[in-house]
Amino acid sequence: MENVLRPVIVVGGSVMLTLLVGWAVDRLLRRADGRHHETPLWGLLRRGRVPFQLVLCTAMLRGSYAQAKLLEEHSIGIGRILTLTLIGSTAWLVVRIAAAVVETSYTRYATAHRDPARVRRVRTQVSLIQRVVSAIVGVVAAAAMLLTFPTMRAAGASLLASAGVLGIVAGVAAQSTLSNLFAGLQIAFGDMVRLGDTVVVDGEWGTVDEITLTFLTVRTWDERRITMPVSYFTSKPFENWSRGSAQMTGIVFFHVDHSAPVEAMREKLRECPAWDGRDYGLAVTDSTPNTMQVRALVTAKDADDIWTVRVTVRERMMRWLTEDHPYALPRVNTAGAAPPPGRTLQGPRRDQDGAATHSFEPPRTGTGRG
Repeated sequence: MENVLRPVIVVGGSVMLTLLVGWAVDRLLRRADGRHHETPLWGLLRRGRVPFQLVLCTAMLRGSYAQAKLLEEHSIGIGRILTLTLIGSTAWLVVRIAAAVVETSYTRYATAHRDPARVRRVRTQVSLIQRVVSAIVGVVAAAAMLLTFPTMRAAGASLLASAGVLGIVAGVAAQSTLSNLFAGLQIAFGDMVRLGDTVVVDGEWGTVDEITLTFLTVRTWDERRITMPVSYFTSKPFENWSRGSAQMTGIVFFHVDHSAPVEAMREKLRECPAWDGRDYGLAVTDSTPNTMQVRALVTAKDADDIWTVRVTVRERMMRWLTEDHPYALPRVNTAGAAPPPGRTLQGPRRDQDGAATHSFEPPRTGTGRG
């Protein structure tokens, strides 16, 4: 009877105590979250209740397994499994706690500051810091798991003896990876590009959707994802429309006839409700034998609205010209050439190729012999 009750009491007691402590801690965190609405820390810490219970249960089983006297012939293997589980669950719990602290710090900063550019910068830094902490904890946990095996301890000693040579070899082999890693840290703390920034990369317009230590993802306007190494942003030029002020200026070109009412077009541009009212302008920038080029300049509050402003101005202006000034639209001029002063235009003649040509006849003076 003792051989049956002993393992049931040890294992069952560990599980029941784990569930009881986990329930109590979760209830305390829920009450703290309800009382302190100004900080999300307590609510975020509740995400770690599963790894906390796993750590608590594994620790109690690891410490009391010898008293259970269960499967004693396999005690070494079971003890090692419990140790590995304890290390892994502890790393999981540390990552959850660190994520809760980091996200709480970012939330407080975002609430206290209204500048979107600064908030995006801190968000980028917080995201990369969280990834660095998770990577460090994962590496340390993996190393601790490997050191639980006696053969790996001997291998670790030999690796330490040749650490210099291995470091040089690893540095040469992972040169691109290390450059991306340092580029990611430079982006995070150099304020070059942030999450949510509107950028133009290789002719593609989009929003920065994700930044890691090695790559960066840009979400384009048509929902595509462009992934590139972060070293690209430290070695090549790119456009960042969100850096500094969010206000932007858009340009719309029109090709119209030479008789187009430029002053009326300028007044019509001012009546367009799409722009933010900050600045506008319309000027003739170029001319061809058949048309002239008119440039309309409008402003918008941010990069997202500049596209809407441009297409709205183009649509309204072309509709207005079509309805009220159809003569201002581009057309092909098929009229005959105007004669110079003092000359008259003769009828068409045919050259040797059959093409019609015109010639000018000088005016008669009326002083001939009578």
